[in-house]
Amino acid sequence: MIEIRFATPADAPILLRFIHALAEYEREPDAVKVDEATLAAQLSEPHPPFECLIAERDSDAVGFALFFTTYSTWLGKRGLWLEDLFVLPEFRRHGVGGALLRRMGELAIERDCGRLEWSVLDWNELATDFYLGLGAKIMTEWRICRVEGAALQTFISPH
Repeated sequence: MIEIRFATPADAPILLRFIHALAEYEREPDAVKVDEATLAAQLSEPHPPFECLIAERDSDAVGFALFFTTYSTWLGKRGLWLEDLFVLPEFRRHGVGGALLRRMGELAIERDCGRLEWSVLDWNELATDFYLGLGAKIMTEWRICRVEGAALQTFISPH
């Protein structure tokens, strides 16, 4: 039996463990800069920058879905952006990822959202096949743009 619940500030150590495991899986083990204290503090804010669902099996955390609200000008509605979805390897193919995504879909409907969106790495065929099997559409015509770190300072300088 898989139970899905919202994360609390006390779950910061679990979230950080999952974030590190996801970064390792996505071949970016040194990219994680966040720490437990930051996650706990953010989840304690009156308006946290993210929400998180934790999947538990026999009271053990086995996966998570971290998300936040977006807005579509075309639809005139909020949306949910799934930033991270991760299930411990030994619990994959046991319905955990599907349960997390179904709960995300329920939240999107409950909150009258126009969309539930996320990205997937182009090399991650297992995830792509999983998402397609659930009915997701892979939008190949859209590309993610990102400015971060020192490049952000250059970005704001007049050209």
